Amino acid sequence: MLLRRLAEYSDRLEPWPMLYAEAPVRYIIELDSDGNLLTPEPVDTAEPANPRTRRGQRRLVPQIQRSSGIKPILFASNSEYTLGLRREDSPAERVEECHRSYLELLRGCAERTELNEVRAVLRFLESREAAKLRLGEDFDRGAAVSFRVNGTFPSDLPAVQRFWADEHDPAHAEGEKAHVMQCVVCAETRPVLSRLQAKIKGIPRGQTSGTAIVSANADAFESYGLKASLVAPTCARCGERFTRGANHLLASDGNHIVVAGSAFIFWTREPSQFSFRDFLTNPRPEQVRALIDSVRGGRIAAEVKDTAFYAAALSASGGRVVVRDWIDTTVNQVRANLTRWFERQRIVTAFGEEPRPLGLTALAGATVRELRDLSPPVPRALLRSAMVGAPLPFDLLYEAVRRNRAEQGVTHWRAALIKLVLCSRPEATGEDRMVQLDSENQDPAYRCGRLLAVLEQAQRLAIPGIGAGATIVSRFYGSASSAPLSVFPRLLRGVQPHLAKLERDWRGAYIALQRRMEEIMGGIGSFPSTLTLEEQGLFSLGYYHQRAHDSAQAKETRAARRAAEIEEHERSE
Repeated sequence: MLLRRLAEYSDRLEPWPMLYAEAPVRYIIELDSDGNLLTPEPVDTAEPANPRTRRGQRRLVPQIQRSSGIKPILFASNSEYTLGLRREDSPAERVEECHRSYLELLRGCAERTELNEVRAVLRFLESREAAKLRLGEDFDRGAAVSFRVNGTFPSDLPAVQRFWADEHDPAHAEGEKAHVMQCVVCAETRPVLSRLQAKIKGIPRGQTSGTAIVSANADAFESYGLKASLVAPTCARCGERFTRGANHLLASDGNHIVVAGSAFIFWTREPSQFSFRDFLTNPRPEQVRALIDSVRGGRIAAEVKDTAFYAAALSASGGRVVVRDWIDTTVNQVRANLTRWFERQRIVTAFGEEPRPLGLTALAGATVRELRDLSPPVPRALLRSAMVGAPLPFDLLYEAVRRNRAEQGVTHWRAALIKLVLCSRPEATGEDRMVQLDSENQDPAYRCGRLLAVLEQAQRLAIPGIGAGATIVSRFYGSASSAPLSVFPRLLRGVQPHLAKLERDWRGAYIALQRRMEEIMGGIGSFPSTLTLEEQGLFSLGYYHQRAHDSAQAKETRAARRAAEIEEHERSE
């Protein structure tokens, strides 16, 4: 199904000649119609400052998949093939064979097309004229070389394009019998490819030359004795189509995301204005709010409701593509699931401010210390949840809780991820739960988290300027979040001197803290001896909510005090 959908997508693109693709061509040799050099120095099209053209200007030229064998690419091979110039690490015998095969291909093209432009190139290479080329010391012998005859690229001519397609048609394969099978994409019975003729480029950690999406090179993968690409028989036209479709999606900023060694591609069956990538990479509050309002209000264009939406998660294993996930749904369903995804992660900031939406990288990064340590299944699970509304695995909750214990605290990103995991469970009720402090929540784990935040605040108020590494949270968060009974009695005894100091020096703060502790502990009863993984997640949210609530209140108090001071100053004047 994936291959068929990619092939359909390629039909929406501008038509290209068969087995042509955009590739960097660094050097262009200028010739006249007799094969004589117009300029002795090849035109160097490389722009080192531009990542896209640092290896040469990208042109639509013949392309073919090749591994260790000798396969010349007409008008787009390196100088070993084109000019017979040897690189330092290349065997001389092989370079001679490469150049010989290139000339044979060029002769065949000249004979079948009868084009003067092709004959001019052949005359140039077979004459002494080629020796007049002046190549500088920085000439890159591994870069592609092409020709321009009186301003015309031979590779652009329709007759050359037909020759290239015919030359690699599996029905015309020399030295072997063509395999005639039913194509898995178009379902027609026709000659199929023993090996795909083009590769997919842009998948992280794959070979720089590209990766094959259909390939088998070991007995375990060779079903019914079928080898290489015959395990999923594909005709030349369909192989060209789905490879080009995948390459276009991987090259389009609006159709792919790369995270943790995986590339996520997504597209719609018909053109659509809906930009899924924007919501995942840099969700803006107004953008997310508009999405939620439109979905909740049922405001969606009729043509969008049934528009098919596709997505795939791709990674590489050597020279092969690994399809990690495949999603087939509709734009309307994606919009609805995205709405729930953002609502489920919605939680106040660490300072009690209005919740802001988080993208894929921020949520996935909450499970690790550094993004380079991110495991590929994490963003994949988040992406599937955003697209199809699938519950998030408790593995993500475990990783977030583990980071809380390692760092002795809860960040906004981890709090949002924990809430997203808990609210995505089938038994969860309502996406608007746990956005901010819930004083009515009677869950002992949640209240234990709140209590730890209050005890920490009492310590900070009693000892101004205490370092982050010296608070009770920095010492006891891990134990308190997993085995409350083992640590909270000790913490309650330890807070008494702080409360006594506040009662003497800051009675208002003392009263507020005492009341809050009584309210929280009144719903706990007895401290749990241990907490399950889900309860540890609730503990984290209780701690985070209480701290955010206290920060917001402190900010309001400071603002009110400042306003009163300004008013008093104005009256005195």
